[in-house]
Amino acid sequence: MSDATGPDTFDGPTPDNALRQAQKTSGPMLAADGTPLKKSLSRALRRQKMRALMLIAPLLLFVLITFIAPIADMLFRSVENQIVSETLPLTTEELGSWDGEGMPPEAAFEAAYYDIFLAAERKEHTRLGTRLNYELTGASSLFRKSGRGLDDIGEVYQDQFEDLDENWDEALPWLELMGDPEWLAEQQEWVAEGEEGRQPSFELSEGIADTLPRTAREFAVFAEYTQDEERDNLLDEEPWSAVHTALYQDLSSGDVSSYSGPRADMLQAAAALVASPDFETVSFLDGFEEIDEDWMEPPIWRTIKLYSPNYTSGYFLNSIDMQLTPDGIEARPENQQIYMLLFQRTLFMSLVITFSCILLGYPVAYILSNLPMRSANLLMILVLLPFWTSLLVRTSAWKVMLQQQGVINDVLVWIGLVADDSRLTMINNQFGTIVAMTHILLPFMILPMYSVMSTIPPSYVRAAKSLGATNWTTFWRVYFPQSIPGIGAGSILVFILSIGYYITPEIVGGTTGTFISNRIAYHISSSLNWGLAAALGAILLAVVLILYWAYDRIVGIDNVKLG
Repeated sequence: MSDATGPDTFDGPTPDNALRQAQKTSGPMLAADGTPLKKSLSRALRRQKMRALMLIAPLLLFVLITFIAPIADMLFRSVENQIVSETLPLTTEELGSWDGEGMPPEAAFEAAYYDIFLAAERKEHTRLGTRLNYELTGASSLFRKSGRGLDDIGEVYQDQFEDLDENWDEALPWLELMGDPEWLAEQQEWVAEGEEGRQPSFELSEGIADTLPRTAREFAVFAEYTQDEERDNLLDEEPWSAVHTALYQDLSSGDVSSYSGPRADMLQAAAALVASPDFETVSFLDGFEEIDEDWMEPPIWRTIKLYSPNYTSGYFLNSIDMQLTPDGIEARPENQQIYMLLFQRTLFMSLVITFSCILLGYPVAYILSNLPMRSANLLMILVLLPFWTSLLVRTSAWKVMLQQQGVINDVLVWIGLVADDSRLTMINNQFGTIVAMTHILLPFMILPMYSVMSTIPPSYVRAAKSLGATNWTTFWRVYFPQSIPGIGAGSILVFILSIGYYITPEIVGGTTGTFISNRIAYHISSSLNWGLAAALGAILLAVVLILYWAYDRIVGIDNVKLG
């Protein structure tokens, strides 16, 4: 019989024949629409990726806005310190060359006068005082008092100039002296048109800054504030007393005899008045001393110099009971060291709460996973029942039960375990916090363990027993290792939740059972020291991430399962 139909003579579409046929064709392989197959495939993959990206874009945006952005803002606030340099720019510049020994030079008092005067007009001196008060007690009241008292220095010169010539008490003569003529004409035209639209921005007269440098600087600051922040007309506003102080300084240290511009006679008469021996003056140092004697103490100036950079490590140092001093980093006095104790207490109590939840939750999860489904569902409702009650109500209930006249102590007295005059103190301490938080977080431990235990095949246990293993050996060598992923998932969940709790410790913790989160909440809502709160939060976040990394290295995060 002929073997012509054997595999050697078969000429059908085998892989080898298809390859040879493809090699005979010239050019790239084409898709159905005529485009190259590779290009068409790449286009299809891009469409799929874009479609997938569009599907997850809302979630990514939500995570970015509600999670990533707040963390970034917290990290920035923990080092941000621009309020000092922005509020006291002249002062920080003068203090830059001061060695911190003794009192700063007179120039520093002069710079502080002009800086604080403007800050008081802008209502920013109190914020600055609050910031420095975090580092030096009393700085807040010092800056509030200075904001009210600096006018006394300028009024010494303002009154004398106005007694000499009433024009020094009017806005227009000042504008003619300091302002550019074209700007002044435009400003008057703007007023004549009924003050519609934005008024023209103030411009200094040419050469006035050379003749009266301090006065030009301070008047420009006054004009900018009046126009841009107060939205007032410069033709109606008399300059600040600080401008009169600057005028005195320029006239006492410069020569205006060659000045021939607008109001030359008025200016030269003021120069003659300043040169007379009867002209009353006050030094900036004496003026600050009259406001408050604390300005004569080096610590306030050292604090300003120390926190003048735009970014500082001071918040993080305070978070670990250290402080930034002119001599470097030093430990805070022992009676002020509280944050490291709070961090240690928070970690210790969170670990105790986690282990308590494991000990109490494991038997419950084991029973639930081995009961018939109908009974397990009924008991699961009891496990989830606390979620139907407010956290505040549950915590308050523990406060009632644990107090010395509470239910638990009454029961112990009734059964004779505790004498009536020796009732247990179980509230406003660490014990109360551990008990209340264990009760609150227990469901978060039970649910992951039950989810994992319910997937363990019962046949494994039966097989171990059939091979002669005891009940304990069967549990420890067969069942328990398979339940570890559930324990890991529940432990991570409970530990992370407990380390950041603050409501329950605040209510039942007292002075010895509070967490670091309570201090963070205090700085955010009460002391308004957001920088320190951000630094504490950043350290707490770093601690959690380090522990998470250690858990991954020891146990392995891949072994954590929720079912």
